[in-house]
Amino acid sequence: MNKKLKYGLWLVVILFIAYNSVYFKKLDSIKASDGDSFNSKAYAQKYLDTILPSIIGKAIPIDRLLADLQTSPQKTFDTYSNALDIGSIRFFWVKGRGKITDMDDTYIYLVTDSAHATIKIASEYIFGNAVRDASGLIHINDFASTTDLNNISAEVNKIIRRQILPPFKAKAKKGDEVGFSGAMELNSSHLNTDDAEITPVSLKLVP
Repeated sequence: MNKKLKYGLWLVVILFIAYNSVYFKKLDSIKASDGDSFNSKAYAQKYLDTILPSIIGKAIPIDRLLADLQTSPQKTFDTYSNALDIGSIRFFWVKGRGKITDMDDTYIYLVTDSAHATIKIASEYIFGNAVRDASGLIHINDFASTTDLNNISAEVNKIIRRQILPPFKAKAKKGDEVGFSGAMELNSSHLNTDDAEITPVSLKLVP
């Protein structure tokens, strides 16, 4: 085999490998692909508007939860709490009714109707995974990445801050009767219900 033919064959092989290893993608197709990614904002809105209201009947009344935690804490955690992670931080889906005793920049303070327990509802700083995890309806294996899960929490918290709390706070005042549902975070290893707060999903003034 002469040198020219030999080098020619090598050139063909190199060009073939290069052609199959490198390709170009139109910018439009990349943007379209990005558009198909998980829409955490839409999911969060549907979760709050459609999914959670459908299971409000399964929420544990706050007075019963507080009483059960006093008498049988471990059983109460096992029966009613949810979490995506293994550990002592657990979340409860709760509901109740009470009278506003005070309001400040951070909390709405209520005394419940039946047990006259004092509770506080977060009204300014809404963060964490309580609302995402308390229902037990979201499972880690249903999502492609932990980023999607974290984005759900972030978007849910934004909606609560922007859509749920402002109209309620604009009307609510001390002495008003309130019906509520939401998520409560508790630590099973260091249980302290006195300092617990509820992240609200529903807040309504009761005539």
